[in-house]
Amino acid sequence: MTSTPPIPSGPPYAGRSLAGVLTSAAAALGAPGFTNALQLPRTRRVAVVMVDGLGKALLKRYGGHAPYLRSVLERDSTTLQSAFPTTTAASLSSLGTGLEPGRHGLVGYDVLDPDRNTVINQLGGWDPQTDPLRWQPQATVFERLADTGVEPVTVSLPAFEGSALTSASLRGSRFVGGTTLHARFQHAREQLHGAKGPVLLYLYLNELDKAGHQHGTGSEKWLYALEEIDAAARRLSQAVPKDTVLVLTGDHGMVDVPEPGRIDYSAMPALVDGVEHTAGEPRFVQLHFAPDAGPAVRERTTFAWQAAFGEHAWILTRDQALQAGWFGVTEDRVTPRIGELLVAAHGPVALYDGRRAAPAAFEMVGHHGSPTRAEREVPLLMLHRPLR
Repeated sequence: MTSTPPIPSGPPYAGRSLAGVLTSAAAALGAPGFTNALQLPRTRRVAVVMVDGLGKALLKRYGGHAPYLRSVLERDSTTLQSAFPTTTAASLSSLGTGLEPGRHGLVGYDVLDPDRNTVINQLGGWDPQTDPLRWQPQATVFERLADTGVEPVTVSLPAFEGSALTSASLRGSRFVGGTTLHARFQHAREQLHGAKGPVLLYLYLNELDKAGHQHGTGSEKWLYALEEIDAAARRLSQAVPKDTVLVLTGDHGMVDVPEPGRIDYSAMPALVDGVEHTAGEPRFVQLHFAPDAGPAVRERTTFAWQAAFGEHAWILTRDQALQAGWFGVTEDRVTPRIGELLVAAHGPVALYDGRRAAPAAFEMVGHHGSPTRAEREVPLLMLHRPLR
């Protein structure tokens, strides 16, 4: 039996983490009230390229398919930590607000709304009765740029304009939609050149993450997406105005889970004994006990998880995760959204509640959500510095 690695500490949300990217960009543009934690150069134009699913370990491993990005990784880069859990909703919300998940409140993929006693999806499946502005009431970086003279611009897929996640965590910018990857890069170039004053541009790419989930990292389609991003990023770096800071990062990494490791834990009754709601995602399961589940039931269920998956996962209580700093400073309104028992995989497993997951979900190859290094470390690549 292999020993369980130590429980990792939470990200340095006030330091080298995704929470500091847009805030540092705003500070570099001279906007008041922001801290340049990442020490970006002072300038009039900043463009942040977000490659969903680009972990540092993946870029190092498959750098032969991304020679330009690999060269920047080797000569002008910083390692950042994503938010916990290492999932798009949490990480993009930390990026968009500059805050830890314990304050913005998007603490996972599927999250319990304790006021309504129902689990809601934080990406494409928001409950119509959940108001994004009430669910995440903190001001975004883009909103805080109002009246500063800095114009925020988002270039992303048209479907994300006005989406619930955008409304919750990335609201406040002028939106420019582009269906294809190359259209979005073209729009970004045009917006940077057409800016009349200081501009903060956010460019979002989902192609790599989508290919990784469906086919796995290193698959033919994943490598094609990486190659396309590499070539487009190189072209953009050569075409931006001279006074532009151009950086590229990811929101999380990704690991492949073989088919035998994709497990329906709901088929094991002892693992859901006393559990009223299951939430989170396959690499970061969040369990909420029923109100009448007493200490003995909770202890028995926790022991069952340790016996079944203790070799492959960190199994800890909400309080332990809060003490480890996983969610950062956590507000009282957010705490009940976090599972009372958390199962964070560090081995080759993805754990599903088969009563809720669609059969196609078990076909997913690439996964993320847990605080392993492969899932939490992302690069910050300086693609272009202002010319002096």
